[in-house]
Amino acid sequence: MGNFSFSKLNREQKIKYLGVYSNLDSDDLDVFDNYWYKGSETYKNLENISENVVSHHMLPFSVAPGFIINKKAYHIPMVTDESSVVASAASAAKFWNKKGGFVARVKSKIKIGQVHFNWPGKFSLLQKQVPQIKAVLKLSVASFLSNMEKRGGGIKEMEFLDFTQKIPDYFQLRVHFDTADAMGANIINTCLEAMATSLKDFMYVHFTGPQQHCDVLMSILSNYTPRCIVESTVSCDINDFKQISGDMAPEVFAKRFKQAVNIAEFDVFRAVTHNKGIFNGIDAVLLATGNDFRATEAGGHSFAASKGTYKSLTSIDLSDNIFKYTLQVPLALGTVGGLTTLHPMVRLAFKIMNKPSADVLMQIAASVGLANNFSAIRALITCGIQKGHMKFHLQNLLQVFGANEAEKVQILRFFRNKTVSYAEVEAFIRSLRT
Repeated sequence: MGNFSFSKLNREQKIKYLGVYSNLDSDDLDVFDNYWYKGSETYKNLENISENVVSHHMLPFSVAPGFIINKKAYHIPMVTDESSVVASAASAAKFWNKKGGFVARVKSKIKIGQVHFNWPGKFSLLQKQVPQIKAVLKLSVASFLSNMEKRGGGIKEMEFLDFTQKIPDYFQLRVHFDTADAMGANIINTCLEAMATSLKDFMYVHFTGPQQHCDVLMSILSNYTPRCIVESTVSCDINDFKQISGDMAPEVFAKRFKQAVNIAEFDVFRAVTHNKGIFNGIDAVLLATGNDFRATEAGGHSFAASKGTYKSLTSIDLSDNIFKYTLQVPLALGTVGGLTTLHPMVRLAFKIMNKPSADVLMQIAASVGLANNFSAIRALITCGIQKGHMKFHLQNLLQVFGANEAEKVQILRFFRNKTVSYAEVEAFIRSLRT
């Protein structure tokens, strides 16, 4: 393609190029404009979020109403492409609200940044200088952290680690941050890069010969946050499950639920799906609030494997006829900075939740994750997961086939107690129309 540069084309030129290169017809090209926000300076800002923007991709912005978390009611915005997620969250919330709701707490809120460097010296020599190095490094980032420190955040700990047994001359500076209400990725990375420069300068001044030269490999935060943990719990008398256990006795329901969770303690095939159900809810809240769901998933799955085997993020206890179900998950979330101020729907999401702090948002997200997981297991051990999924799948298929209102009534009635599939729905609609 020679020296062609797609990024240097304007939006119209990019679309024209795609039309030719990908053989798009006029209907395809119209989609770019149909989903392009127009006529507002606010929406123009969205073009700067990414590179080579030619249109906008929409996902439903939904609300799961009436969650009770720590005795406060929340209507929780959720953005997801999976049809049953919001309904599952709302269903679980409705049940647990009558049992006191969700009890959540932030156990810790520390994030880790790393400066990876090579240095041809002994760790014992470095250790002697650590107190002085720490003072210099803290001073080098004081201006960046002043506002954060006013909100109770800042650097909480610094440590040097010796990895020369694994890689010759390789050391690491690990910095522990409390970023208050910010997720903090940008400020952490800014601080780490400033610290890296100061570290190199310190080594040059305070050592001689080869030890003057410190080679910084990279400076970056870690998305593994085992010290940024939130916990959410629900509990009730086992007899309360009469409301949702159907023909199953409440105590049988509770025991089957416990076995389903226990399986996810040792079977990785089940554990991954179990935890995916948790992130169905968490991710939807994170997307609605402009938080980084990719980092959260990576950190959460790493935490699930932190004891040597990948296992459930939840734990369960059945004692004295009480059902107690708990989720512990690392969540490094923010309510200031990034998309929280730039994206209008994100700003609206925070307003709907009465502008929660980062701690409260962590509690909300964890509680929604627990709600989705509870609904999933409830379905699995009773009627099966497909009944709920297929109900929403059928609604999607009705749109795909362009069913009118009269057809929808007949289709919904026909498939009320039948298995839903694309082929079956297509055949039934064809029979209606012929």
